[in-house]
Amino acid sequence: MASVKVAVRVRPFNQRELDMGAKAVIRMDGKKTRIVNLSKTAGDVGFKDFTFDHSYWSFEPSDPDFATQEQVFEELGTEVVASAFEGYNACLFAYGQTGSGKTFTMTGPPDDPGLIPRICEAMFGKMQEEQEDKNYRVDVSYLEIYNEKVRDLLASSNPSGGLRVREHPRQGPYVSDLSHHLVTCYDHVAQLMERGNRARCTAATNMNDTSSRSHAIFTLTFRQAGLGAEGLPCETTSKVHLVDLAGSERADATGATGQRLKEGAHINKSLVTLGSVISALAEKRVGSFVPYRDAVLTWLLKDSLGGNSKTIMVAAISPADCNYSETLSTLRYANRAKNIVNQPTVNEDPNVRLIRELREEIYKLRGLLGEETQPKVLAELQQKEAKEKSLTAEWAEKWRETQAILREQQALGLRKAGRGVVLDSDRPHLVAIDQDDRLSTGVTLYHLNRNGDTVIGAAEGSDIVLPGLEPHHCIVTLKDGIAVLTPKNGYCSVDGLATETSSRISQGSLIGLGRAHVLRYNDPAEAAQLRKEGRVMSRSSLFGGSTSDLNLNVEERELETERRRLAREYEERKRQLDEERRRLEERQREAEEQLRLREEKLEEQRRRIENKKEEELEKVCI
Repeated sequence: MASVKVAVRVRPFNQRELDMGAKAVIRMDGKKTRIVNLSKTAGDVGFKDFTFDHSYWSFEPSDPDFATQEQVFEELGTEVVASAFEGYNACLFAYGQTGSGKTFTMTGPPDDPGLIPRICEAMFGKMQEEQEDKNYRVDVSYLEIYNEKVRDLLASSNPSGGLRVREHPRQGPYVSDLSHHLVTCYDHVAQLMERGNRARCTAATNMNDTSSRSHAIFTLTFRQAGLGAEGLPCETTSKVHLVDLAGSERADATGATGQRLKEGAHINKSLVTLGSVISALAEKRVGSFVPYRDAVLTWLLKDSLGGNSKTIMVAAISPADCNYSETLSTLRYANRAKNIVNQPTVNEDPNVRLIRELREEIYKLRGLLGEETQPKVLAELQQKEAKEKSLTAEWAEKWRETQAILREQQALGLRKAGRGVVLDSDRPHLVAIDQDDRLSTGVTLYHLNRNGDTVIGAAEGSDIVLPGLEPHHCIVTLKDGIAVLTPKNGYCSVDGLATETSSRISQGSLIGLGRAHVLRYNDPAEAAQLRKEGRVMSRSSLFGGSTSDLNLNVEERELETERRRLAREYEERKRQLDEERRRLEERQREAEEQLRLREEKLEEQRRRIENKKEEELEKVCI
């Protein structure tokens, strides 16, 4: 078990408080925080003292005890990072009235980042240090709770009613359809964070020019795996919730009206529920009801408050006497939160736990064997050893595949370029240029095998399988940074010129295969060298032949295009004729069937007439 850690941080006066001539009512000494009542009545002590895990004096930058963003991170953020690497869930949230400095502490400006960016950067830095021993995977999600509705800050659109919150019986509350983004470096995290912050709801009030009108939860899902002592697998999954709450506020103080007033009501409702949850957990009464579901915020933070998490609360306060009531309320909430006891556990993968338990049973069985061999114990030992070996092999294979995918995704990245998106790769590759399929909207990229052969053809065993080619059409050999195309059993061209022998290909070369496939060869290292040398390659220079050869190549392509158009027209006309012939044959069959039925009917009528005649003749004879 572990108690919620609580830190208090006081900010400097803001411009509004300076204009009002505000006086400071906060004093700090070590872990102690004192709030002074300047308008005390007779018999009143005039101050209240609170003791927390940390009290950060960030009021006056020139003060020797001034707490910087770096200090706050070193004492709080590093604990979050350590918890994640130990396999625990972690949560860090900032609480306080609007304009008290919560967002500054959690996010901070670009030149003085707060806890969230520093924690993310530290996690990736630690991963780099321990890369040789373990494998890692990190996924990011970013949501806001606005007017009691959940919005995905990293999605292009959200449903009008917001995303739904559900609860898994073992894993706890989660947001259905929330996007999760794989990240491989801190820069990627920073881009997602910036994107989410731009989408977040803020507005100006009398208390704060950029008041957060929503609660924001930035979550890192951190998976790590490796081999521990004696080759025993270890795999854990940690969730790190970094929460920036909207500020509590009074409508008369903020000057809120209309939509701002409605937002404030929802904000206060969720914060009142948070206070009720904190109070219920702090009282520790057996069987007492904790109202997690009374607000979306507390429902999503259920594990962080009284559950499976190591949690830190940062209470952000104003130093000004004009905010005395709100500051005192924040300090009281923080003081209650100290009494919340969580139950953090290491989130070990179930299969890894089973392997570890099997290993422990194997040790016990080996001890039972002793000097004399007992057949029953020996059989059980062999069975468990086989199962442990099988599970370990499956686990190792799963992580090998996962890491291969991660390396591929790391090598192949997307980056923004204005309104466009650039597909990057640091390995030599071929990009498909499909001339026939005009309905295709994707980009197909084929990586070449490093220092070896890449077989291209229609056969299933080929490295690059393309329909319409010979089974083993050609080979691209990559060695020491040089790529060579070698035709095998099919037509090949390089930059418009047919080739039947091995031909070197370079950055930007266009490779024609058969009648339908054109591929562009890209070598990032060669392209970088060309850029460094200041060489610009025009489209004409991509072709090895002369200008006349290029013109001839264009004419050949135009003729080929016309031939394909005529072939398509012929196939379409042939299809139409086949369809018309099928309809005529069907109509002929129908006519023949009708004729047959008519003849049968006439034959039946003829028989009836003949029978009637015979009956009449018999009557006449009688």
